[in-house]
Amino acid sequence: MTTLATLRSTDVDRSRLLAVLEPIAVAHGAEVVDVEWKSEPGGWVLRVFLEKRGSGESLWSTEEAGVSLDQCAAVARDLSPALDVADLFDHRYHLEVSTPGVERPLRRPRDYVRFQGKKAKLRLKVGLAGQKVVTGILGPATESHVAVIVGSRTYDVPFDDVAFGHLVFEFGPAPKPGKKK
Repeated sequence: MTTLATLRSTDVDRSRLLAVLEPIAVAHGAEVVDVEWKSEPGGWVLRVFLEKRGSGESLWSTEEAGVSLDQCAAVARDLSPALDVADLFDHRYHLEVSTPGVERPLRRPRDYVRFQGKKAKLRLKVGLAGQKVVTGILGPATESHVAVIVGSRTYDVPFDDVAFGHLVFEFGPAPKPGKKK
């Protein structure tokens, strides 16, 4: 696994792809945090997810780390011809460049460290207290485990047991009827 992106496919040379993606993202003040290459009903899609450069090391929130729509468009505009020249793909595809969003995936141990104290949902390979899906507050994380606080209980979850994890966005309280904000 690369330190900057997760690519879920065996038919793309990950290192060559990142060699094209990363310099363009950096030139626009961003960094690649995730990559998806997958077949969907409309055809193949290459999704590149960006955050502001240095956001991972600075432990910025998703709000602080977000890149603008203009940055995404500029990266996509420069990336498209660079990918054509690199000739990494055997067939047509759609390119999408965006932020990972407020319910961003948690791919690497450092993501769990960065978002300690935030609510997350984990889908587990092995059930925990009889459940394969756990939603709770992320506690301290190491390179191999993360603590998840569910109610009054704290569970120590090995990363090897996590099939997928993502942050959970919570809306604020609803305004009282008749009150205007």
